Amino acid sequence: MDKKEHIVVVGGGFAGLNFIKQIDKTKFDVTLIDRNNYHSFPPLFYQIASAGLDAGSISFPFRREMRRGKVKGARYNMGNVEFINVKEKIVTTQFETLKYDKLVIAAGTTNNFFNMPDLLKKVYTLKSASEALRCRNAILDRLERASLCKDATERKKLLSFVVIGGGPTGVEIAGAIGEMKRYILDREYPNIPKEDLSIILVEGTDRLLRAMTETASREVLEYLGHLMVDVKLEKTMASYEDDIVKFSDGEELYSEMVIWTAGVTGEPIEMFGTDVKRGPGNRFIVDEYNRIIGMNDVYALGDISLMMSDAYPKGHPQLAQVAIQQAKLLAKQLNKGEFKQAFKYVDKGSMATVGRNRAVADLKHIHLYGRPAWLTWMFIHLISILGMRNKITVLITWVWAYFTYSSSLRILLHSTKYPLRSRWGEKN
Repeated sequence: MDKKEHIVVVGGGFAGLNFIKQIDKTKFDVTLIDRNNYHSFPPLFYQIASAGLDAGSISFPFRREMRRGKVKGARYNMGNVEFINVKEKIVTTQFETLKYDKLVIAAGTTNNFFNMPDLLKKVYTLKSASEALRCRNAILDRLERASLCKDATERKKLLSFVVIGGGPTGVEIAGAIGEMKRYILDREYPNIPKEDLSIILVEGTDRLLRAMTETASREVLEYLGHLMVDVKLEKTMASYEDDIVKFSDGEELYSEMVIWTAGVTGEPIEMFGTDVKRGPGNRFIVDEYNRIIGMNDVYALGDISLMMSDAYPKGHPQLAQVAIQQAKLLAKQLNKGEFKQAFKYVDKGSMATVGRNRAVADLKHIHLYGRPAWLTWMFIHLISILGMRNKITVLITWVWAYFTYSSSLRILLHSTKYPLRSRWGEKN
């Protein structure tokens, strides 16, 4: 029998996992590399950060997934890809070096600080479950300390939250903190006056949810007002020093906790054996079949790929549906051994939620808002989570919270300081 070709997939997000589900394991050996040993559901990271959901409820171990169904037959290797040698066809992580016949890069994106690299150590971000947990601990820690603080000025400083970025993630985390202010403070932190907690959402353009309709933007702005979130539009952040947020127009804001959701850039991966440069947003430029232009047997899927066309001259939106559709088509064509069907994105709509009964949805033929949009948002997200146990857990948590405003997740779980160790495989 002929030896099967080895496909290495970098990244187990929506694109990587859906590609592995569809690729024919009788024709290919498949190895998935990811720095985490689980798949997470990024659209709900903000709920981890606001203590609405537990991280385990929206995460699913790769090794369990690969024992069954369409994923069965693939392998998972933990590792952070340090570099790829295209000429030698090898992928190197901190643990190993792997040979490949075909390479699929689906590593996704990381935070883009727009030439302000020092922000990495100063702001809170929501690009992973661990980042969301760090954010949750910081919010709860501030609430606990504020409830003990007798000085009103110091209390207001502790509870000064600024969210940078008016996209779906920014709107959702600002709304979630707003719900805590409106519904939770009186119940669980009676020593904190509501007016002492401030939430300011900052957006650089003239409206929120720029990728959605103007109607959706107006409705979300109104919903945020209901939750006592102050929105500042057409504000571009210039720096963040000594708890002072400075904007390009000279205005300054005091905030001890800045949550950054303003932009993304492709995950950095060193490439050797090629002079191909990445395109805008640090994304790999691909043709209509997701083949990286200028490389052989190397493909890019999802947020890290840039496919320009007449319909999308700046590339497709960095959404889960794009990643899923690209992954399925690429797997189908590799199974057949031919590239005849060019990728054509089918837009199924966009949605965002600000809180219970407050959401907007731009679907293919209809616009929804309020409770109908919120229920639609809940249903779509629920069915997209991996694992029946996770779906049931999330549903029960949402229903319980809806009727009681109560959560058992508002607990501080700080990691211990000792013993002093680096994470496995990290260099000191």
